[in-house]
Amino acid sequence: MNYLKHICIAMTAGAICACSSTQSSDSTDYAAFVNPFIGAADNGHTFPGACRPFGMVQTSPVTGAVGWRYCSEYVYSDSIIWGFSQTHLNGTGCMDLGDILVMPATGQRFRNWDQYRSPFDKSSEEASPGYYAVTLSAPQVRAELTATKRAAMHRYTYINSDSASLLIDLQHGPAWSEAQYHGHVRECDTRWIDDKTLVGAVRNAVWVNQRYFFVMQFNHAVTDTLTLPQLEREKGKRIVASFDLQPGDTLLMKVGLSSTGIDGAKANLESEIAGWNFDELRSAARSEWNSYLGRIEVEGTKDEKTNFYTAYYHAIIQPNIISDIDGSYRNAADSVVAAPGGEFYSTFSLWDTYRAAHPFYTLITPEKVDPFVNSLVAQSEVQGFLPIWGLWGGETYTMVANHAVPVIAEAYRKGFRGFDADKAFDAIKRTQTVSHPQKSNWENYTRYGYFPTDLTPAESVSSTLESCYDDYAAAEMASLLGRTDDEKIFRERAGYYKNLFDNETKFMRPRLADGSWKSPFDPSGVSHAESTGGDYTEGNAWQYTWHVQHDVPGLIDLMGGDKPFTEKLDSVFSITLVTSQSDVTGLIGQYAHGNEPSHHVIYLYALAGQPARTQELVREVFDRFYRPEPDGLSGNDDCGQMSAWYMFSAMGFYPVDPVSAKYIFGAPQMPGFKLNLADGKTFTIKAEGLSKEAKYVESITLDGKPYTLPYITHEEITKGGTLVFKMTADKSKATI
Repeated sequence: MNYLKHICIAMTAGAICACSSTQSSDSTDYAAFVNPFIGAADNGHTFPGACRPFGMVQTSPVTGAVGWRYCSEYVYSDSIIWGFSQTHLNGTGCMDLGDILVMPATGQRFRNWDQYRSPFDKSSEEASPGYYAVTLSAPQVRAELTATKRAAMHRYTYINSDSASLLIDLQHGPAWSEAQYHGHVRECDTRWIDDKTLVGAVRNAVWVNQRYFFVMQFNHAVTDTLTLPQLEREKGKRIVASFDLQPGDTLLMKVGLSSTGIDGAKANLESEIAGWNFDELRSAARSEWNSYLGRIEVEGTKDEKTNFYTAYYHAIIQPNIISDIDGSYRNAADSVVAAPGGEFYSTFSLWDTYRAAHPFYTLITPEKVDPFVNSLVAQSEVQGFLPIWGLWGGETYTMVANHAVPVIAEAYRKGFRGFDADKAFDAIKRTQTVSHPQKSNWENYTRYGYFPTDLTPAESVSSTLESCYDDYAAAEMASLLGRTDDEKIFRERAGYYKNLFDNETKFMRPRLADGSWKSPFDPSGVSHAESTGGDYTEGNAWQYTWHVQHDVPGLIDLMGGDKPFTEKLDSVFSITLVTSQSDVTGLIGQYAHGNEPSHHVIYLYALAGQPARTQELVREVFDRFYRPEPDGLSGNDDCGQMSAWYMFSAMGFYPVDPVSAKYIFGAPQMPGFKLNLADGKTFTIKAEGLSKEAKYVESITLDGKPYTLPYITHEEITKGGTLVFKMTADKSKATI
C-alpha cells in the first residue's frame, strides 16, 4: 500500500514526539530538542503547527475557537480536531487570525459545517519545527503540514476510503463569543480558476481589521463542489471539494497568502513552493530552523536543552513578515505600498516583548532589528503614532503606553544604523506628545505629572509608570542625537513616576486630579481594563510599584535606601496573592511570573546589594514555572517574552533596562553556552561547579580577568569573549 511510506504513527513515542524528522538527530540537529507542544495547555497559548522563523504562515491544528482559552486555537488536552488553519498567534491573550480552515473528510458529505470535526489518537500526533502530523480517526486520514514563509503545504493520506473530500471554511476564525465567531467576516469572494485552483479574498474584523488573499492548489482535480448553507450573519463561504482517489492515495494542497491581492498570493506561492515535494519542503523548513537555533550552542541535560531550544523557537516565530516576495504589503491605511528595505513586519506585542524578546533579537538575530524598526516607523507615518500592538499591518490599541519607543531607542543605543534615526526620533516625539485618545492623553499627563485616576478611563497608574519608561527612552535617544531641548523635556517626564509614590504606604498609588490619593486602596487588588477595570494593567500595586526600570537608584531613594527597599521586596515574595485573574499567574507571593510587569523584579535585589536573593529566586522560577511539558509555562508565552526571560536568565543575566544596553547579572542555570554572533565572533559562557546546591555566583571573570560590575554590556558581549561564573553552594559567598 503506497500510503505507508508517508505514515509514521508514533505509537511507541508517547503523546509527544518533539524530534520527528527525516534527518537523523545528532549534536548539530538543534531542532531535535524543540517540543512545540510546550505551552500548548490552557495557559501558554502556544500552537504546535508548522511555520518558519518570522514567517507569515503558521499552519496548525484547531481544537477550538471560541473564548480566551483558544487564542491559539489549540489546547493539548482536547480530543477533537476541527481542522487546520493557516495563520496563528503565539502565546497571546487576544483572539485573531486562524485564517482558512481546511478539514479532510470521507464518506457522506454533511450539510452542517461542524459535522466535519474528528476525534484523534494523541499517540499519532507529531510536532517538530516546520512539521506537524496527526491521524484523524473519523475519516481515517493521516494529515501532515509544513510551511514556507508565505505559504503552507498539506499532505492528506486517505487510508481506507475511496471517497475523498475537503472542507474549506472561510468563515472560521478564533473569537471571543459564538456571536462574534459567526459575524466577524465582512466580505468573502472566491472563484475556481481551473479544476485544481481556488482563489479568494476575505475581509474580517476580530482584533484588527484584516484583508487577506489566497491561492489554493491541489495535485488532483476537483470533481465536485458543495457550498454549505450560511447561518445568520455569516458571510464567509464553506466549500466542500471532492476528489477521485483510491484507498491509500495522497491529496496534496498548497496555499499561498498575501495582504495585497490574489496576484501577490500567487507570486508568493510560485516563488516558495514551485513543485509538489512535501518531504523536500519539510526538510528545508527544519534546515532553516537549525540555521537559527545553531546560533546558540547549549550544554545541559536533555530536559534543559528542550526547554532552552523550545524557548528559542517560540521567541523567533514572530514578529511576522507580511510583505510579499516583491516587498509590497497592505498598510494601516488599507493601501498597498512598498515596504522600506523590501520587508515589512507586524505582530508586535510590544508591551510584552520590549522587555526581553527585542533585546534577544539585538544579540542573536541582529539582521532583523533594522527591518523591525523600519516597519514600526513606516506604520507610524500612516497612523500618526508608533504601533502599540501591531497586527497584520494594523493597530489593535491593546495594552498601555507605547513600547515601540524603547525598542527603537535600544536599537540606536546598540549601534544599529539601518534606519533613518532622525525620522525614527520624529516618530517617537510625535507618539509621546500628540495625543492618540484611545490610549494617551498627553495634555492630562503633562498638566498633572501623571494620569489622574478620575480623568483616565482605566489603568492610570500603569499608564503613568510605563509612559515614564518610554519618556526615558526618548530622552536617551534625543541625547545620542544631540537634541538637547527634547532630551530635557523627556528627561523631566521620565521622573513623573515619583508623583505616584505614596510615602505612607510605600506603593505606587492612584491619584486624583486634585492631588489626593484614591481611597479606599487595596494594594493586592488586581486590575484588568477589559474585565474588572481599575488602575493597574493585569496586575496590582505590589507588582507595579517596581515598574521603574530606568531609575532603580531613584526608586531605592524613595523607599529610604537599600534596606527598606529590599525589605519591601521581601514582602512581595512572602505575602500571598489570591486572584482568579487569568493573566496573573505563576505566583510566588505577590510576584506573578506568568505576566510581564513582574519579569524584572527579581533582578532588583542584585541592584540593591543582595545578589544572592536574585540568584535563588531565579532558580525557583526555573524549577517551578518552566517545565518541558504542555502545561510547563506559567502564563501566556506572549510572542516569545516568557521564552526570552528564560533564555537570558539561563545564561546568567537579564535586561532590566533594555535601553541602557546593560544586562544585570543573576546566575546561570546551565553549564555552558556558545553564542555564535555576527561577523564570525563568539561569546562563551561557562558556569563552573554549577549544581542543584551550587546556585550562587562566587565570582566572575571576563576573558580571564576578574569582573566585579553587577552587569555586562551589550558591547562587551558582541565583541566576543569568554564569561566564566564560579558557582558556590555557600550563600554567604554570593557576589556581583
